[in-house]
Amino acid sequence: MDGQSRFPRQRTGSGDAFRSRPQGGAPGASGVTGTSGQALPSTPAPGCALHRRLHLAVDAADLVAVGAVRRRLRSALGHWGVPELADTAELLSSELVTNALLHTGQGAVFDAVLTADLRLRIEVQDGVTRLPGRRRDPDAEYATSGRGLMLVEALADSWGVQLRGDGKVTWFELVTA
Repeated sequence: MDGQSRFPRQRTGSGDAFRSRPQGGAPGASGVTGTSGQALPSTPAPGCALHRRLHLAVDAADLVAVGAVRRRLRSALGHWGVPELADTAELLSSELVTNALLHTGQGAVFDAVLTADLRLRIEVQDGVTRLPGRRRDPDAEYATSGRGLMLVEALADSWGVQLRGDGKVTWFELVTA
């Protein structure tokens, strides 16, 4: 099983994030047909943030779902017209989702939003209020793990952690060039 079939459906405040055409529009008016024959969305209208949002929930310990998050994020970024953000966004999202699953023992909620000014904001929420930390031991340079936040710090345009009553949100932003 590739994690995709166990993945909850994405949700937005007003329907499917991958609507292929405006409601009431003619079929094929703005959609593009993919290789599977399924309608793919065109680039949303500027300022239409509801159509540029990906919301996914990942079950606790479901590390296979991290791959599904990457695939769905890459697909969304292509549909949103910013495929150049995909490599960095996938890498950093993988780090944050994996950290949430490994270090909290709980699930995670993943949100990606592309704003009207083409700023991509990724948030990963978990149910633990403990702040993420960096390795402090002198041998950290040779460790096989523990570099996720260093990657986020090095590659994101901005990032941070927000504590909430029900846990925390670790986020980063990428800006198109």
